Amino acid sequence: MKKVIVFGGGAGISCLLSGLKLFPLEVTTVIAVSDNGSSTGVLKEEFGIPAVGDVGKVLLSMANVDEDFVKLLSYRFQNEGSTLYNHPVRNILMTALIDLKGNLTEATRYMCALLNIKGSVLPLTEERADLVGHSETGGEDYYGQVVVSQNIKNISTLSYDHDITVGNEVKKGIADADLIIFSPGSLYTSILPHLIVDDIVKEIERSKAPIMYVSNLVTQPGETDGYSVSDHINVLNKHLGSRKVDVVVANNGHIDPQVVEKYLVTENKTMVDLDRNNVSVQGAKIIEDDIFCIEDGRIRHKALDTAFRIFAFLMEEEE
Repeated sequence: MKKVIVFGGGAGISCLLSGLKLFPLEVTTVIAVSDNGSSTGVLKEEFGIPAVGDVGKVLLSMANVDEDFVKLLSYRFQNEGSTLYNHPVRNILMTALIDLKGNLTEATRYMCALLNIKGSVLPLTEERADLVGHSETGGEDYYGQVVVSQNIKNISTLSYDHDITVGNEVKKGIADADLIIFSPGSLYTSILPHLIVDDIVKEIERSKAPIMYVSNLVTQPGETDGYSVSDHINVLNKHLGSRKVDVVVANNGHIDPQVVEKYLVTENKTMVDLDRNNVSVQGAKIIEDDIFCIEDGRIRHKALDTAFRIFAFLMEEEE
């Protein structure tokens, strides 16, 4: 069975994994744990733990249990007068499990068994860590993922607030992989947090597996305004050491202009343009298809179709 390792965080990776779990693949998922917003940020600060929010989302996307159980873990407390306000059940459960099991990896392993998950879900590190954005002029630094996301235009480099240790399971996942995937998601605050860690880059450099980027469908205000597919690849390539993105999966489907206009007006987001010539100049193979859908008025990847393109690529590589 082919082995795949996927790096990311947030909603983008969750959608991708919900499709990949339907194929005969051994998937190792590595999640950034530097988020400091919303419920995750509160628990991170109060209990001194890594961010659990994205880990919880990924676990639910890969779960093979009844829908009511998924809804229970997804439930977010709505009473504004309560100390539990805005906390999803999964975050509280993960926080308790870290205390019971001793660390986030073991807590996640227990949840994988509970949710009948095929494959492995691993945090990038066991440590509580925060992103730091450094300005090009050497002036003000920006602390925390939320602030970093709001100030990308003033930031030239990213780091963590301290050196972090990457687990051996993560390193082994890279070494054993037949394909390395960077998922859709926030480029600077969900994807690059993996690539600012020397141990990760060095392991990827040692690997002979192709590197794939599953392109975002829309830009993120403040982070990737006006970015095309090749712009995303260019940022990744700058952080990949001696390696480069080998293949990109991108959407070529036509999105209703009314939906496009709504995104621009209400969220200041534009569609990520597939600039084929620039991608080809970067040496990346393009796998393109109509891989978007509209769910609850929002543009999303078609989980099954996107995963099929990845699986088909792996089967072609085997021939």
